[in-house]
Amino acid sequence: MSEEHKRVLEQQLWNIANTLRGKMDADEFRDYILGFIFYKYLAEKMEIYANSILKQDKIEFREIDENTEEGQSYIDAIKEEAVETLGYFLKPSELFSEIAKRGETNIFILEDLQKILTNIQLSTMGTQSEEDFDNLFEDMDLNSTKLGKTPEARNAIIAKVLVHLDGIDFRLEHTELDVLGDAYEYLIGQFASGAGKKAGEFYTPQTVSKILAKIVTTEKNKLKSVYDPTCGSGSLLLRVAREVKDVNNFYGQEMNRTTYNLARMNMILHGVHYRKFDIKQEDTLEHPQHLGLQAEAIVANPPFSAVWSANPLFMSDERFSQYGKLSPASKADFAFVQHMVYHLAENGIMAIVLPHGVLFRGAAELQIRRYLIEQKNYLDAVIGLPANIFYGTSIPTCILVFKKCRETPDDILFIDASKEFDKMKNQNVLREEHIEKIVETYRNRSVIEKYSYRASLSEIAENDYNLNIPRYVESFEEEEEIDIQAVMSEIKSLEAKRADLDQQINVYLKELGLVF
Repeated sequence: MSEEHKRVLEQQLWNIANTLRGKMDADEFRDYILGFIFYKYLAEKMEIYANSILKQDKIEFREIDENTEEGQSYIDAIKEEAVETLGYFLKPSELFSEIAKRGETNIFILEDLQKILTNIQLSTMGTQSEEDFDNLFEDMDLNSTKLGKTPEARNAIIAKVLVHLDGIDFRLEHTELDVLGDAYEYLIGQFASGAGKKAGEFYTPQTVSKILAKIVTTEKNKLKSVYDPTCGSGSLLLRVAREVKDVNNFYGQEMNRTTYNLARMNMILHGVHYRKFDIKQEDTLEHPQHLGLQAEAIVANPPFSAVWSANPLFMSDERFSQYGKLSPASKADFAFVQHMVYHLAENGIMAIVLPHGVLFRGAAELQIRRYLIEQKNYLDAVIGLPANIFYGTSIPTCILVFKKCRETPDDILFIDASKEFDKMKNQNVLREEHIEKIVETYRNRSVIEKYSYRASLSEIAENDYNLNIPRYVESFEEEEEIDIQAVMSEIKSLEAKRADLDQQINVYLKELGLVF
């Protein structure tokens, strides 16, 4: 039943999202609709938690009269426990359903709604969850003229969205199900598919996320820590969590402020306790926020060939100093690799998506590549992916897998998965069978003709540390031999048939008195 409910919920939420579509572009109405869903989630979690506390008193949270001394004492007691357990607090009058009911009766709700969103943040001030809720709703400007030219017009559209959302059952009491989390991910993916180039800033296609997650959790049931230095909406971190029984701590860093807010919402909405995640907002390469972290699993889909400062001062930075060269200022790809290797635990696995250029470009990138293989022997596998599977770019990409303690230190596995995909209208898609083949080939280090190959370190050295996949995986398809005699015989037969037809046509033309 959960799968059916999930599909229904996804469609309901997408239909409501489209209520705002005509008012603004995809980036903008994404922030509003995801923010309102998050507010509804927080309110329902708050009510469920408060009712569990009040059960012995046989009263409901929404029945408390906030204007009486007794009611206030209840609220104070519940707030103390809620902030400790949930990380935030909402009063009965601030519940989503209460504000939606007022909007349905044409009461002006914008000012009160803005106060409620602010109060959620204020309830965390001075507590452990303060950083996790800080300015979480800052992208939801309810006074924006993009929602409507007048306050009344803005009020009407917001009230309409809230009423529609209020009619949807999130079923949060079924704690074993993550139906809402799945639906939230679905919405983020839908927005990414329509966001063009900007989509790469906040979302990795679920098929690619699944490959990365399965690789870094190979032979692991639990993880002490998972880290994504370019975490976007946090979807990749959450995907890793699905592959194991438990993750103790999630770490992420994101440069874009709006996407950083989305990542924190995504974590909380997926039931990750505020004490278990540490998402920071800053430029990862220029201002790293998790120095000292040694993560058991690291995943990333950084912006391809991004520009960075490549400041010579970084040559004394522990992340880069041992390589003797910095990644070029115009291509930060290997800077992200170096950063991630620095944070990788001795028993950890890291997987990073990069453009194909990292496999063969020369100069500083060659030196870094050579050092990682020749001196450190950290590179475990190179996986070529199909072109046009990412939002906003059609270039072919690859996954590099690194381990500090490799079980097979004498070779590197190459997988050419670039030709196995389903071609859709606008984008190529990896199916479950394609994903499983990649993962199983990696885990078993299988050698499959025209698909995978284990190259010795000496072979790679002979190729001057050029990792271009066709050098190692022969994927050339021989064309079927042509029987020239058979083809000539077929041509003669066709010529004879044509001559016969010409004669028949001439007979018909003469009968009609026509000369051809």
